[in-house]
Amino acid sequence: MRHGEVRRRGTVSALCALLLAAPAACGDPSVGHPTGGAGGDGSGGVGDVPPKVIAAPRIPGVGSRLRGRIPTGTRQVVAVYGDGRDSADSTVVLYAEHGPNWVRVRSWPGHNGKKGWSLRHRAGDNRSPVGVFTLTDAGGVLADPGSRLPYTRSAAFAAPRWWARSHWHDFDYVIAIDYNRVKGAPPDDPTRPEGEEKGGGIWLHMDHGGGTSACVSLSRAAMEYLLRTLDPERRPVVVMGDRAALKA
Repeated sequence: MRHGEVRRRGTVSALCALLLAAPAACGDPSVGHPTGGAGGDGSGGVGDVPPKVIAAPRIPGVGSRLRGRIPTGTRQVVAVYGDGRDSADSTVVLYAEHGPNWVRVRSWPGHNGKKGWSLRHRAGDNRSPVGVFTLTDAGGVLADPGSRLPYTRSAAFAAPRWWARSHWHDFDYVIAIDYNRVKGAPPDDPTRPEGEEKGGGIWLHMDHGGGTSACVSLSRAAMEYLLRTLDPERRPVVVMGDRAALKA
């Protein structure tokens, strides 16, 4: 092994240690909440533990079409790799930019819309929208766990008690996905700038073990980690879709 290779690997290892130390909703409630497993992004370990360090000049599995939509200055990307167009299962990976490379920080199993994904999401279709969306606002029923994003705590986030008990804690923590919403407003703000037919109220939120109406759901540990890690100064975004759509 060449000396240069040893030095580069040592730099990536040190970087990983630094990164890992860093500290009415879900589409359309009227259509009800759901049912579903977990997929893979093709790059290794999944779970609430740090995976192997992977550093690459581009985010794996994301083609030029969506890559070109990532805003200039973005240095944190939450990538949601859906198992398939009609699958509710996905893998969520947090990447952080460092110099010329993107480093995979952590990954978790997750869920998306119970009917899969759509390039043209509409209210009530039970599919998550494919695309690149900024992440600017957070909130939930529970007290702020140390979020870097603006956090709104309110009992108004609580899921209706006529929903199945397994869904009652879905919105204990939420991060708004900036799809058809007003940035800078609390996640539960009902304003739909592009019209009600395009849907809205799409969030990252806590998982109940199956598909959602349009949101992306993760474990409580994953949500707490993202809330404490996503930094407005790094202009975080979510890049989300089924794997075929992401690669296009």
